Amino acid sequence: MKSYHITLGILALFLLVSFPGAHDRVTWWLEVFPIFLAAPVVWHFGRSGRLSPFLQGVIVFHALILCIGGHYTYALAPPGEWVRDLGIGMRNNYDKLGHFMQGVTPVIAIREILMRQNRWEPNTGFMATLAVLAAGGISAVYKVVEMIAALVMGGGADAFLGTQGFVWDTQTDMATALVGALFAVLLFSKTHLRSMTASE
Repeated sequence: MKSYHITLGILALFLLVSFPGAHDRVTWWLEVFPIFLAAPVVWHFGRSGRLSPFLQGVIVFHALILCIGGHYTYALAPPGEWVRDLGIGMRNNYDKLGHFMQGVTPVIAIREILMRQNRWEPNTGFMATLAVLAAGGISAVYKVVEMIAALVMGGGADAFLGTQGFVWDTQTDMATALVGALFAVLLFSKTHLRSMTASE
């Protein structure tokens, strides 16, 4: 069994486990929808051997965060409650972990695609900057999707938005995604490159 088969199996398992008993099933669909976008990408690049174990691990971790948020809603996710109970923050900040990964996952994926097409040289600052900005753009697009959901669903989108009354939620979400993208490029570039090389 190839590694991408395992990755797809884990994604399916997360979805199957998180759906029953979800706090709000509409919110569950909205929160886990990115997994349904990622699965075909994993299948397409995985079957041709162009998906590193490192990127697959990042995708699995991100999917876990999404499924927990989808099951409980981000405002009620237990990990965020535990952190708040420790006196860190005044609200459930679990959504910030999701937005952090919203920066990490795209920038690693973009980096891998460009490197495999020989359009990214390792340690090239210009390409790294473009990838980080692209990840920030993806975060901004996601915020537009949230806005559309709020317009269509009205108050029914409150659990999906997860603002919890924080006036700067949208801006801090996008900033957190940018921090995640920078974090990934600065700290994981060598690990990612080794993983890509080992999988070739």
